[in-house]
Amino acid sequence: MKARALSVGGAWEFEPEVFPDDRGLFVSPFQHEVFAEAVGVPLFTVAQASASVSRRGVARGVHYARTAPGCAKYVTCSRGRVLDIVVDLRVGSPTFGEWDSVELAGDDFRAVYLPPGLGHAFVALDDHSTVHYLLSRTYEPADELAVSLLDPDLALPVPADVVLSERDRAAPGLALARSTGLLPAHAA
Repeated sequence: MKARALSVGGAWEFEPEVFPDDRGLFVSPFQHEVFAEAVGVPLFTVAQASASVSRRGVARGVHYARTAPGCAKYVTCSRGRVLDIVVDLRVGSPTFGEWDSVELAGDDFRAVYLPPGLGHAFVALDDHSTVHYLLSRTYEPADELAVSLLDPDLALPVPADVVLSERDRAAPGLALARSTGLLPAHAA
């Protein structure tokens, strides 16, 4: 498995080796030793596993959990393709406001790790794109926040005509979220 640090501090991409043969294939999309060596700590205790299925053109995010305690995520795509986007929302971080993206697909089994305080979004590039999340804490609606995916200050690689939920359409821009104290602190 290959590990690559993303440009957003603390975020990583993992690319496992795929072993195809005439029966199909075998892959291990998570490998503890590679993860722990790259990130410097073992994977968090998994509190919840979730999945979403989206049609082409649907975008979800930029979502993050209120800190403390925040929520770490390990994200994979088992079907279709998505452009997965990581945004540093940690006020005081050297990479605050920066983003990086990785294409996740059901045929390459890449994964993205996000520590608490980072925002997560994706755009479905195919119908029936299925994204799986391992989460470090149980979903708590009151602690789930969002920043606008279409904020021109972030300039994320997202088409203007993406399909968004009402919650994501109403999300504040990065500057407003920061000025109203909604963003996590890097120190947290």
